[in-house]
Amino acid sequence: MIIRPCLPADNAQILFVINDGAEAYRGIIPANCWKEPYMPEAELRKEIADGVIFWCAEVDGHIAGVMGIQHVEDVSLIRHSYVRTDRQGKGIGTAILKRLQSETDRPVLAGTWAAAQWAVRFYGRNGFTLLLQPEGEILLRRYWKIGDSQIMNSVVLGDDKGCAERGSGRT
Repeated sequence: MIIRPCLPADNAQILFVINDGAEAYRGIIPANCWKEPYMPEAELRKEIADGVIFWCAEVDGHIAGVMGIQHVEDVSLIRHSYVRTDRQGKGIGTAILKRLQSETDRPVLAGTWAAAQWAVRFYGRNGFTLLLQPEGEILLRRYWKIGDSQIMNSVVLGDDKGCAERGSGRT
């Protein structure tokens, strides 16, 4: 497995991985937050223009997982973390996450859908702590550019740096 920054030529594979992996959220997240496709090409381009740097895990010459990192103010956000459904459970997401954490000395925060307990567990297994409300909502409003419905249905997790510097309540 090779972990590397994505290139513009990878955009079609990035979209495939995101939209394939996002199928897990169908019927789990609020209907008003689901769209088809989950991430259209124009949204990917906008995320990149907004500073999300995508990294990928390449296995046998194909992208098996993607994850973005976005530096906002004093933190780094993990954005758009997806692994192809046929490659899940093989350590791909963990490998990309660890690489992205090594690429920054800032506190790292990850947001995910509250109902996606598998995603919350993924970050927990990787040393992230679920931040208590109302801090999670405050962080989502400060660092993410997402709508109110997504904010109300999401949670924030922080790595040790993110939790220690904030003196956060933890669950």
